Amino acid sequence: MPFVTIIIPYKSNLKYLYLALKSVFNQSYKNFKLIIIYDNTYKKDLEKIKIFLKKKNYSKKFNIKIIVNRKNYGAGESRNIAIRESNSKYIAFLDSDDIWSKNKLKTQVNYMEKNNILFSHTSYDIINDNNKIISSRLAKNKIIFQDLITSCDIGLSTVILKSSLLNKNKLFFPKIKTKEDYVLWLKIVKKI
Repeated sequence: MPFVTIIIPYKSNLKYLYLALKSVFNQSYKNFKLIIIYDNTYKKDLEKIKIFLKKKNYSKKFNIKIIVNRKNYGAGESRNIAIRESNSKYIAFLDSDDIWSKNKLKTQVNYMEKNNILFSHTSYDIINDNNKIISSRLAKNKIIFQDLITSCDIGLSTVILKSSLLNKNKLFFPKIKTKEDYVLWLKIVKKI
């Protein structure tokens, strides 16, 4: 069971972060480290997050690290900070307002191991506040640069990649506030 670093940048909306965290802690695959990057200059939620993690005993059961940014860098640069802290074979991304199904890590990591895959993403559902599916996105079996440049349906929270892919090629999220994930996926697909 290879080690996975899960990266969650957080700026606001504790309600959704708690749901995202619960979906991580409920994973059937347990060989992971969670890095939460607190990316808000106001520290009012930071203590609440720490209390939530202690109260539910998550702090004792799981390997969790909270990194507090000095200023608001945005999600992309926050992920880069966590990538540099990572020392695992795989990196998985989860936005603080998304959730994973229970076997997401297990299924995806096993598939990547079996097929020697550097980068993978999955299909996903878009849900509303009542957990009702309002639409779905289907992952393609193979992505080429030309297809990706016209449309990107890669959900950031579905991506797992080998950390060596980023480190070897010096690939990081660009320092922009939106679509930073799309730009990185374009760079990765162009490389591989």
